[in-house]
Amino acid sequence: MKVAVQEGPFDAGAELDAFSHGRQQVGAIVSFTGIVRDRDGGLIRMEIEHYPGMTEQAIGEIAKAAQARWDLADLLVIHRYGALPVGQPIMMVATAAAHRRAAFEAAEYLMDYLKSRAPFWKKEVTQTGAHWVEATPEDEDALSRW
Repeated sequence: MKVAVQEGPFDAGAELDAFSHGRQQVGAIVSFTGIVRDRDGGLIRMEIEHYPGMTEQAIGEIAKAAQARWDLADLLVIHRYGALPVGQPIMMVATAAAHRRAAFEAAEYLMDYLKSRAPFWKKEVTQTGAHWVEATPEDEDALSRW
């Protein structure tokens, strides 16, 4: 299991190659990379803050819960902080399991919990100002299936 909270960029392709290298006992690897998106036009950047130590521990607990719930061979979580321009990767999740259902469900679980429960504070900086981003009702509803 690898959990990384980092300021610098990551190469999702290289991370996935390293994660999947030599895995002969798994039948499925699922990955997801989240990108800073400009939904309404005018977004300049996303600023993400966190408390070092606390954030890694919280994500580690989410990851351990996923491993306990699904029969995973391994998992990877990378999440960035700092000032991220539009189009940049913000986070990545990868899961490896013997069967695809476990890999898909565990990846979705991780994404849902990271979106709503990981201790990050996100601010959108636009051409007209800045505002803090809160979890949406849809984000909260996604957790209800777990």
